[in-house]
Amino acid sequence: MSNLITGASTALITPFKNGTLDEATFAKLITRQINNGIDAICPVGTTGESATLTHDEHRRCIEIAVEVCKGSNTKVLAGAGSNATHEAIEIAKHAEKIGVDAIFSVSPYYNKPSQEGLYQHYKEIASSVDLPFMLYNVPGRTGVDILADTVCRLFDDVPNIYGIKEATGSIERSVELLSKCPELYLFSGDDAIDYPILANGGKGITSVTSNLLPDLKAQLVHFALKGDFKASKEINDKLYPINKVMFCESNPIPIKAAMYIAGLIDTLEYRLPLIQPSVENMKKIESVMKNYNIVGA
Repeated sequence: MSNLITGASTALITPFKNGTLDEATFAKLITRQINNGIDAICPVGTTGESATLTHDEHRRCIEIAVEVCKGSNTKVLAGAGSNATHEAIEIAKHAEKIGVDAIFSVSPYYNKPSQEGLYQHYKEIASSVDLPFMLYNVPGRTGVDILADTVCRLFDDVPNIYGIKEATGSIERSVELLSKCPELYLFSGDDAIDYPILANGGKGITSVTSNLLPDLKAQLVHFALKGDFKASKEINDKLYPINKVMFCESNPIPIKAAMYIAGLIDTLEYRLPLIQPSVENMKKIESVMKNYNIVGA
């Protein structure tokens, strides 16, 4: 497949105002990502609180992303995940219809399928569209791990499955995947280990922290993909404190709080059961943020 997405991508937050989707702010946040060198934006993933969005809101977020990115160099890698295969297919088909560039799909949460069940799930979703398709493995949240052999089997058997967002937090898993399946496009899904994954042959990242610091995250990735690993590591090391504090509570609680502190969103709203961070953690986030220049805030 041609035009496969690589580079720096951002797992976008979903801003709310008075309990509803804040469309104007969402569009503004995407424009800021475009202006700061991000290669692709990822609406309605885990960071976008997709699990608590209505189906209409989910679709609307993808539509806004396509509208705002049109005519720019920033691609749309849209979330189309569900623990019900038929629902994921419905979202994927809608995303294809409105013009996204590619799809990523989180492993089905809660129902804990077998590896064969995961294989059949992803084969069905990917085969329902003609778009480039990325798996998304985050077992710490979903309760199920897409094992390396299953990833390689899907990569070999399903023509449009080209990559994976790998968020086990394991460097060894990334080494295993690329040793068994060297043509796989592997994206780091853990901000703290972006550099080592890229140095091991990763093709990009999907970042939470880049909601706040898109310029630095883009530079980190672009340096690595050009082979300047020293410069990439320096940025990765510089970002370690902010990457760490962004996970002091469940994502996206801290990143939304940081964006509110920075003035990038007007209201600090989540969908229950997520709530605002503790006072102590709010202070921690604010303290760490003082060490960074937040562009466009």
